[in-house]
Amino acid sequence: MVFPAIGAVVADKSATTFADIRVPGWAWVATLGFIAAMLLVDILVLHRTPKVLATRRAALETLMWVVVGVSFGLVILAGFGSRAGGEYFSGYLIEYSLSIDNVFVWALIFTYFLVPAVYQHRVLFWGIFGALVLRAIFIFAGVALIARFEWVLYVFGAFLLYTAFKLLRGGGDDLDPESNVAYRAVKKVVPTTPDLDGQRLFTRVNARRVATPLFAVLVLVETTDVLFAVDSVPAVLAVSREQFIVFTSNAFAILGLRALYFLLADLHARFAYLQQGLAIILAFVGIKMITAHWYEIPGPLSLGVIALVLLASVVASLRLAPGEIIDDRVEVIGLEEPPPPQER
Repeated sequence: MVFPAIGAVVADKSATTFADIRVPGWAWVATLGFIAAMLLVDILVLHRTPKVLATRRAALETLMWVVVGVSFGLVILAGFGSRAGGEYFSGYLIEYSLSIDNVFVWALIFTYFLVPAVYQHRVLFWGIFGALVLRAIFIFAGVALIARFEWVLYVFGAFLLYTAFKLLRGGGDDLDPESNVAYRAVKKVVPTTPDLDGQRLFTRVNARRVATPLFAVLVLVETTDVLFAVDSVPAVLAVSREQFIVFTSNAFAILGLRALYFLLADLHARFAYLQQGLAIILAFVGIKMITAHWYEIPGPLSLGVIALVLLASVVASLRLAPGEIIDDRVEVIGLEEPPPPQER
């Protein structure tokens, strides 16, 4: 045991095959501090000045974040045992795979609002920060509901099956900001200028503080993440009931989404079978959640199924439907500098 002070796995075989771990307060503080430090390094060191993230740089940063997430999983594995480690990696893989669709939605939002690529990273930084807070709320609420009302498992499972069915039917790529309640509220409540002011969310026009278009984009990014969290959080709760495992697997998966966005945003056409793969994953975890009362699908088997389906969908997309990487959003993503702002 490498980290005996962190905690121990307490198997409650009479009730569940999920890991039951005791996480001391200092471990929570250390983990949250590490996440905050990584965010500060990202915004103050790696991306202190606005710049377009080249494909090679995006690939390296994506790899860096994956290494960070996997390394934390190894810490879980060493400190809490194989069952907890397996649940972390299952949750991490579920969240990471489901978030790929979120990346493509961000591309649609940025294209719709003609946001220059040089400013997109700052918007996504605050979007990820808000997502961490919202995911924490969802996770703690979800675990508390399951602990108090076991029948919630069936509701979550049925919702995942419904979502899987919708994904198999296709669609969902259209974007209409005017139908978004939060976006309409921003337009009505927050004074907004149509002009960008660098990467600022707020600026001053005639001595009046107003929001820039980037603030409205941030609101849309946050609200779409809430919609995706409604799918992904119950999915991760199907493989673990431990708040620490569920939160950290979510957190370390979404921390790398900004780099993944710049790597994949213009490759939507290349992943023709990804949506079907995600639908199968959601259906699998939905069934796992519904049948948990009678039979608990082993964690290693869950991890294997999820990894195999994700790999198969990516390989099928690349080999069977290569497609053409032609998309209007490429012009926006590759825009080095924005047009000059209008005179105020």
